[in-house]
This record gives sequence, structure tokens and C-alpha cells, in this order.
Amino acid sequence: MLRSLAARAPEPPLPLAVQEAKLATALSERYLAYALSTITARSLPDVRDGLKPVHRRLLFAMRALGLKPAQMPKKSARVVGDVIGKFHPHGDTAVYEALVRLAQDFAQRYPLVEGQGNFGNIDGDNPAAMRYTEAKLTDVAELLLDGLDEDSVAFRPTYDGSGDEPLVLPSAFPNLLANGASGIAVGMATSIPPHNIAELCDALRLLIQRPDASITDLLRLLPAPDFPTGGVLIEPPDSIHEAYTTGRGGFRLRAAWIKEELRQGAWQIIVTEMPYQVPKARLIAQIADLLMARKIPLLDDIRDESTDDVRLVLVPKSRNVDPAVLMESLFRQSELEVRFPLNLNVLDKDGVPRVMNLREALQAWLDHRQDVLLRCSRHRLGMIESRLEILSGLRIAYLNLDEVIRIIRTEDEPKPVLMQTFSLTDTQTEAILNMRLRSLRKLEEMEIKREQKTLAQEQAELKRLLSSEAARWQRVDADIAALRESMGPTTRLGARRTLLAAAPSVALVDMPPEATAPREDVTVLCSAKGWIRALRGHGLDLTQVKHKEGDEGLFALETTTLDKALLFASNGRFYTLNVDKLPGGRGFGEPVRLLVDLPNEADILTLLPYQPGQKFLLASRQGRGFVVKAEDILAQTKAGKQVLVVDAPDRAAALALVQGDHVGVIGTNRKILLFPLDQVPEMVKGRGVILQRYKDGELSDVMTLKLAEGLQWQSGERVRTEPDARPWLGDRAQSGRLAPSGFTRSNRFSS
Repeated sequence: MLRSLAARAPEPPLPLAVQEAKLATALSERYLAYALSTITARSLPDVRDGLKPVHRRLLFAMRALGLKPAQMPKKSARVVGDVIGKFHPHGDTAVYEALVRLAQDFAQRYPLVEGQGNFGNIDGDNPAAMRYTEAKLTDVAELLLDGLDEDSVAFRPTYDGSGDEPLVLPSAFPNLLANGASGIAVGMATSIPPHNIAELCDALRLLIQRPDASITDLLRLLPAPDFPTGGVLIEPPDSIHEAYTTGRGGFRLRAAWIKEELRQGAWQIIVTEMPYQVPKARLIAQIADLLMARKIPLLDDIRDESTDDVRLVLVPKSRNVDPAVLMESLFRQSELEVRFPLNLNVLDKDGVPRVMNLREALQAWLDHRQDVLLRCSRHRLGMIESRLEILSGLRIAYLNLDEVIRIIRTEDEPKPVLMQTFSLTDTQTEAILNMRLRSLRKLEEMEIKREQKTLAQEQAELKRLLSSEAARWQRVDADIAALRESMGPTTRLGARRTLLAAAPSVALVDMPPEATAPREDVTVLCSAKGWIRALRGHGLDLTQVKHKEGDEGLFALETTTLDKALLFASNGRFYTLNVDKLPGGRGFGEPVRLLVDLPNEADILTLLPYQPGQKFLLASRQGRGFVVKAEDILAQTKAGKQVLVVDAPDRAAALALVQGDHVGVIGTNRKILLFPLDQVPEMVKGRGVILQRYKDGELSDVMTLKLAEGLQWQSGERVRTEPDARPWLGDRAQSGRLAPSGFTRSNRFSS
């Protein structure tokens, strides 16, 4: 028993092979492999057929299922199941989404799949589940697949080796530029807009006739993209030329609209075409939000009256509104205008990703079509030669029919006897032995002669085609001409949908803010404890304004809802406040620390309006400072912008608007120093330079002044002036002289 158990004991495991490698090397190698897989097998289209692997496998699987345009469709779940089971072992949801996109006429300029059921809509609604929808190929997809059985392209084994799949489709349709593509890989992306097939055919034929044609020549025939949802393209011609020349750029696309006249002089705007890839429901919600935020004062309402066609109704506030100005305000603030990027990053015939220009992309497709023509011609020539060989043997059999019958009837092994007697090849002999009895009639010999003659003529034509590059280009050109004839500008698919228009006039582009947003006069109040609010109107009686118990007013700023307010704090940071976002006049407002990230230990030193072109003099308690432009202190986030670098949160002292030729500084030691403004540098951020030196004390206040007007300071409600300011005049970084008699006890130039 023990021996039996010992005999059945498992063998000890083999020792694991451990390889030492640097972590950086191992990670880089594996990440590179992953990146290449993502780039070549998922995200970037092939320049020859314009398809990613998932799309190519979808079309190939549908062809194998017999889903031709003339046949009945099958459930999308059947197609997706075949794709993920045989060719593409990925998630069924991702594969179905790819199938859905190929069927959406608002996403594809020339759909490759004809869908039945709910495949989504331009509103952005999701399609029905794959078990409810059905699909089959379109005529355009048939063009992409045409020639697969004729050895037109190379095949490779599927992921499990159970079958083969094409590396690329024959693509008798220039799908890359006709339907476009988009995708994001690792470290690179692609974005190609769709184009009009008739214009593409014209550009391709020009490139065949004139291989040295320039981008300018091609753009005369292929001027711009043609989006499936129409719209108006307003990109300048120079920008379009540069984009197609470099393979990178973009196109400004706007919604198409008309002015619809109503009774009694009223009117409304009807949006009839949407920008490409903008869901209508999202656009309506965006415009509604702008209306609620009072960002579009010229618009009163928006309604969606769409059926099969897009019809968005925009109702103006007044019949006196200029429609162009209203639409320009909407274009600038909503997705009624988008910029579609061009990044012609594709895989070339060697599978290498690179950015091509327009000419290179067109030439790559033409070269692919010539390669397909060569492969198909060689394949057909081989079939003709094989058939002619068989026909020659059959003809010998008919001419010697009695002897052939005798040999077959009397010989045990008739094949070698037939080959030796009539000098036949193995293929010819097999054809004779497999011949049916009903074929043994005189009429069959005549048909053989007729077929031999026809095949001989086709053989001669194919040999001429294979020997002449010019003849092959003529054939490719003829195929493109036939494609244009079937899908030309007079057909439903071939007519251009996207209109080309000039960019808007400068007067519309440079509209004043009041044309696109409401402007209201408001007074911004900030209390000593940091509560802020905006009251409507100017010239308010601030004595009637109530504050929280123990609080009082600190700053009052008259401005408008279109302006920005700048808050300067003792931590040396500037905070930008949009006046239209401030709380209203009801209650006591809100703490400013809820609007910006102002530390509790930092105090508010100044609240002032932002005006482009202004300059400010900043000063810290250490007596250092510099001049900064208003444009350089605008903050884009709640955290503000650090401008004056100080030692502690409470070390910033003062800010003064630059509106003179000299700087005035006073310290806590009551010494005043005046010096020329040009001695202070202009900076963006930093500690600055020494403005005034102190033995015992620190900086109390700073200002700018015109020396000719004398030294001025505010004392209560009065402004006092010392006409002769020369006693305090010196150079920057000096200590200064004591303030004149009667100078305010607060050691500040203003209250």
C-alpha cells in the first residue's frame, strides 16, 4: 500500500526560472508593447481602407454571414457574437457601439451598415440593445469588400488560429477621407473629418493625371470637409491650405440658420443644420443655461420643433434685434459653433503611424488600388491559364472520343495510359476522367472553342495590364470615374451638405460686451469682517445699508455686472471676483472666503475694479515693492495669484494705482520719502526692490503722485496739500524726512 501511494505521489514542481532585470527597463519594454498594440490594433485607422481593426472585422463578419445589401438583415447580436467569437475578443458593448456608429447617417458621411431599429439619433439618445436591432451591409461597404475572394489582399490567422482575416480591405471606395476617423492612442491621436466623394474622385483623378499636382491644385477640386450633418464652414482658405499641407489644423463649423418672417413684422431664427458631433439635446440645455444666467440678453426663448429634420426655434427679445448680432453672440457662447480638429495621423502600408498631408493620403490610397489591381490580375490570370489548360485537354478528348472511352473501359489504371497516349497533363487527365456523360455531345466542343477564344482575349488583356503601369493607372482612373458617376453630386449621397462661407465681419467679431451680455450698474460692498454683496445702482446712501451686528462697511466699489473686481490681501495674493457672480443685496451677502480661498489669517487690504492697461504699485511692510500690470494679476482660480512675495500672511502693506510720476512712501516712524517712479521696476511676481529703509519701523502706506501738484494727504473729509514737496524728495531706498506738521496720525496718505 505504501509503495502504491509512493508511486502515485506527484512529481516535485520544476524550479521557476528567475530573470533579473532593472525595473525601469522591464516597465519600459512592457509599456512600449502595450502602446504599440493600442496604436496599431485599436486606435489608428489604416490609410488604405480608413478602418480600424474592429470596423474591418465587423464588415468581414457581416460578409461571412451573407448580410449583403439585397439580403435580409440579421440581429446585431448575431453579428457582434461572431465578431467577438472569431476575430475580436473584446467587450460586446464596445463592438456594438462601433457597429452602431457605422450605421448612423449623422455620424458617417457614407454609412457602411444599414440598420433597422433604434440606432440612436442626433439628440444624443442611446441606441436600443443589440438584441432588438438588425443590420446588413450597404453598397458602400460592398465596395470596400469587393475583390476579397480574388487574392486582392493578404490574410493573417485570427487570434486563436481557427481561421483567417484580411490585413486590410481592397477598398474600392476612398473611405479614410470620405468618412473620416477619430481615435486616441497612447501618446498620439487621430482626427480626420469626412469629405465629399465626388470632390474626392476629382482630386484622385487629377493626381493620376498629374502626379506632381500640388496641395493648391488639389484644393481647387477638394476645397474643404463635407460633414454629414451639414452646417456652414467658415475657416479662412489660408488656414485650410496650411492644415492640409501639414496634416494638422482645424475647421470652424457653424450651425446653418435662416430668418423666418412672422406677422406684424415679427421674426424668429430657425436652426436647420447642427454642427458635426454636437448632440441637439445637449445644445438646447446649454443655451437654456445661458438664458437662465442672463448671458444672452438678446434671446427670449428657445424651442425644439424638430421632426425628421432639425428645427430649433430661437425667439429674440425684440423685433429690433439684429439677427446677425444675436447669432454671433450664440456662436461665441454655445456649441452652435465648434472647431473640428484635423490630425491626419494614420498607419501607412507598413503599419507605421505617421502624420500625412492631403496629397500623401490620396496617393497612398491610389497606390493601394494599384496593388489590389496587380494581385487581382495575377489571380485571374492564373485561373484563366488553369482553365485554358483544362479546355485544351477536353478538346483533345472530344477529338479522340472513341479511343478515350475504350481506354477508360478496358484499362485498370486509365489515367497514366491517357496521359501517355495523348500527351496530357495531370490536371487535364483528371478533368477528362471527371467529365459527365451528358457532356459528350458535339455542341460541347463548340462551346469549348468559344470559351477558349474569350479566355485567350482576356488573358492577353491581363498580360498587357501587368506589363504596363500606364495601363493600370488607366484602369484605376476608369474605376474612380465609374464611382463618381454612381455617387456624383446629382445623387442623394453625393450632393455637398456643408456650405462654404467667409468668416464673419470684424464688426461682428469685435462686438462690444453689452451686445452679448446684460450690463447693470451695481455697487459692491465689502464689510470689515469680509462679507461681500452687490447692490443694484450707483450713488447709494451707504448710511442706510445694514451690516451684521458688530460689523461695518469697509469698501464700496461702483461697477457693473460685466466687470471684474480685484481683491488684494495681506498675503500678497490677488483674487479675481466676477461681479455678476457675487451675491445680491438681500441679507448681508456671503463671506468672501466662500468665494475665494482666502486664508483666515490674511486680511483684505484693497478692493478695486479691474481695468485693462492699468498699473499698480505694490508694497510690503518690509519696505519693498514693485510695479505690476493689471493683466498680470488676474487669477483664473479661487486660489488667487501670488504676486507680492511676503514673509508672513500679514506682511503686505499697501497698493496704489499708478497715476503720477513719483512715488510717496511713509513708514511707521512718520518719515516720508518721495522719489521718481522710474526707479521702481515693473515685475510680474517677486519681493521687489527696497522703497524706503527703516532703522526702527516698517512701511505704513504708499502712493503715486505728480510732483508738480505737491504732497497731498487726506485728513478727515479734507484733502490737505504741501505745495513744495522738495524737502522729502530723494532716491529710492533712502530713509526720508519727518512728515509735515498736521499730517494724519494714522500715518497714511488716504483714509
